[in-house]
Amino acid sequence: MTTINAYLNFNGRCREALTFYQECLGGELYLQKIAGSPMALHMPSRAGEKILHGSLTLNGKVLLLASDMIGTDLIPGNQITLCLNCGNEHDMQESFDKLTREGTIKHHLHQSLWGTTFGELTDRFGMTWMFNYSRMLNHPVTPDDPEDEPDLPSLPQ
Repeated sequence: MTTINAYLNFNGRCREALTFYQECLGGELYLQKIAGSPMALHMPSRAGEKILHGSLTLNGKVLLLASDMIGTDLIPGNQITLCLNCGNEHDMQESFDKLTREGTIKHHLHQSLWGTTFGELTDRFGMTWMFNYSRMLNHPVTPDDPEDEPDLPSLPQ
């Protein structure tokens, strides 16, 4: 199933903002710092305490997603991105292709450092869209599904 969530962008205030929203709305807060993530290798060390990805969930449902990653490009009006969490790769590619018509691709669909298929674009109306697909979330491995068994090398006898 495909869902859309608001993805809020902050410039160093993500932790403060999501903590405030948690106090107001309740729920469980998850904050992933840049330090300790694969992204840390691509960022200056002073960025380590900033939030790479944050989420606020309530009863298993995502209320808000947020990050400090927009950097200095933050201006009123561009701090909200629509995050399309796709249920399968086919629908993801189809939606991405349609929304790029007369738009601008920021990141082509690709395998991300965090293990999902990811892409980002701005549509012809100026709306920014992030696309995210996780095979593990949408197609969990089950012991009864032979297609899910990993291709492991044979062990020597």
